[in-house]
Amino acid sequence: MRDNLESTAQTDPAGAAVSFSEPGTPVIRGVNWAGFAALYWKEVRRFFKVQLQTVWAPSITTLLFLIIFTVALGRGDRTVLGVPFADFIAPGLICMGMLQNAFANSSFSMLVGKIQGTIVDYLTPPLSVGELLAALVGASMTRAALVGFAVWLAMALWPGVSVGVTHWWAVIWFGLMGSAMLSLLGVMTSIWAEKFDHAAAVTNFVVAPLSLLSGTFYSIDRLSPVFQAFSHANPFFYAISGFRYGFLGESDSPIVQGAIILFAINVALAIFCYMLLKSGWKIKS
Repeated sequence: MRDNLESTAQTDPAGAAVSFSEPGTPVIRGVNWAGFAALYWKEVRRFFKVQLQTVWAPSITTLLFLIIFTVALGRGDRTVLGVPFADFIAPGLICMGMLQNAFANSSFSMLVGKIQGTIVDYLTPPLSVGELLAALVGASMTRAALVGFAVWLAMALWPGVSVGVTHWWAVIWFGLMGSAMLSLLGVMTSIWAEKFDHAAAVTNFVVAPLSLLSGTFYSIDRLSPVFQAFSHANPFFYAISGFRYGFLGESDSPIVQGAIILFAINVALAIFCYMLLKSGWKIKS
């Protein structure tokens, strides 16, 4: 009996050799690309079914910030970093919308599964921890990119605002790094949270303040030394400042330093999320 169980090859009634793996030995070797793609598209379709709420509504909300800080203030001649104020805040608003929506998507995915009892849909498929994490983060970054495009389109159609790109590499790098950072933070939140109030608390007391105090609406060169130090400790600042550099060619922070800091933060967050998922903390009974 034991010899039969330990055998790796048997013969079916038709006489063909059939291979069996040992108990606990993975059958899918390497990367399960099919499983990764299935989960990724599941997450993308989930938010795309309500795209009016998840993609287009944030563009209108962000455009309202632009209107308030340009038209309502009545300072059409004001310049920051040598460019009109509207051109200065537009890239920051695009990036801010991307960051907030990346977090909103990833913080909702596993949390709703825990609340509704469908968390097994994420845990039982033949996916490794890395594949599961990559699919969740990739889908959130996709939503961030779509929101960024929608916000850019809305601002491009708004009169008196220029959103032409000067350095594509900076737009792509800082857009991806910023979206990945908030996606990973959202995964951590969805693992830790036990109800929607917990995720909302992180949004209201962490994500929103850090994004609003990241230099989106002002240059940190005009702040006091204390607030400048706070801005340099805020990772949102490097994402938005670098993203703005891609549009304006001007920045109030060292671009290379910001790129390295964001990459290091993402590596640390990815490792931490991997360890949390691997341990099954708060997601496995």
